[in-house]
Amino acid sequence: MSGDVLLVVVIVVALGFDFTNGFHDTANAIATSVGTRAVTPRVAVLVAAVANLAGAFVTTAVAKNVAKGLIDANLATQQTLIAALAGAITWNLLTWWFGLPSSSSHALIGGLVGAALVQSGSKGVLWHGIAHKVVIPALAAPAIAFAAAFCLLLLIYWVFVWLSPGVASRGFRLGQLGTGTWVAFTHGANDAQKTMGVIALALVLHRHGDVASLEIPTWVKVAAGLAIGLGTYVGGWRIIRTLGQRVFQMEPESGFAAQASAGATIYLATHYGYPLSTTHVVSGAVMGAGATKRLSAVRWGVAGNIVTAWVLTLPAAALVAAGCYWPVQGIF
Repeated sequence: MSGDVLLVVVIVVALGFDFTNGFHDTANAIATSVGTRAVTPRVAVLVAAVANLAGAFVTTAVAKNVAKGLIDANLATQQTLIAALAGAITWNLLTWWFGLPSSSSHALIGGLVGAALVQSGSKGVLWHGIAHKVVIPALAAPAIAFAAAFCLLLLIYWVFVWLSPGVASRGFRLGQLGTGTWVAFTHGANDAQKTMGVIALALVLHRHGDVASLEIPTWVKVAAGLAIGLGTYVGGWRIIRTLGQRVFQMEPESGFAAQASAGATIYLATHYGYPLSTTHVVSGAVMGAGATKRLSAVRWGVAGNIVTAWVLTLPAAALVAAGCYWPVQGIF
C-alpha cells in the first residue's frame, strides 16, 4: 500500500476515534446539567458540542506530549498508530455499550503502549513519560477534583444559607449553563488534542521528518475539533444516565460545584500539557459533591464499577491494540 493511502487511513481512523471520544465523553460535560434538569438533554449536547470545538484551538501542549512523550516516535510506524487507534476505539465502544464512563484518553494511551510494545518491545515505550504524564495525573486529578468540589459546595452552602430553596435552585440551574459549557470547553481543549497528536505524528512519519520539530497544522485542529464536536452532538445517553444520577441524586448546587471544580482541574492539566482523563476528573468531582451530604449519599457500588473500568482501561486497550498489530501489519 502506498504511503499516501496509508496516511489517509491513519487520519480517518484517528478522526473515527475522536468521534467515539466525543459521544463517549459527552457525559463529562452535560451529565450533571441534565441530571439536575438545568437544561434539556438536546440543548446541553448542542452547547457542549460547540464548546468542545472551541476548546480544540486553545493550546497544543497535550498534543505534542501524546505525539512524542509516551512512545518512541522514532521507532513507531503508521501501522503502530492504526493498531493503537483500533484498540482505543474497541474499548470505547465496549464501555459505551455497558454505560461505563471509562477514559477515552487512557484507552488511546493504552492502545499506543500495546501497539508499541508488540512492534518495538519495551524500548518502544517511554516509561518515564507514562509514569509522570499519565499515571501520576490519573491518581492525583480525581482526588483534587473530589476535594475541590467538596470544599466548594460547603462554601456555597455557607455563603448562600440565606437563600430560599426555590431561589437557590433556579440560580444554580442558571449557573450550570456556564459551568457545563466550561467543562465542555476544557474537555475539547484536552481530549481533542490527543487525536491531533496522533495525526501530527503520522504526518511526520509520512514525510520522514524530525519528530522533535513536530507541529500541529491548522487543518488538523479543525478536523479534530469537528470530529469530537460531532461525536458530542450525537451524545452518549447510556453514560449520561450513569454519571448524571446513578452515582448520587444531584441537585443544582451540587452539579454547579462539580462542574466548576472539574473544569478548573482539567484546565490546569491542559495548560501544563498533561493528557488527562476528563472522565476521571468529572467522576471524582461528582463524588466529592455527593460526599458533602453524607458518605452514604454516594452510591459506592456504581462508583466502584466506574473505578473498575478506570483500572481496566489501560491494560485492556493495550491488549486489544497488541492483538490488532499483526493483522494490521498484514493488511497494510
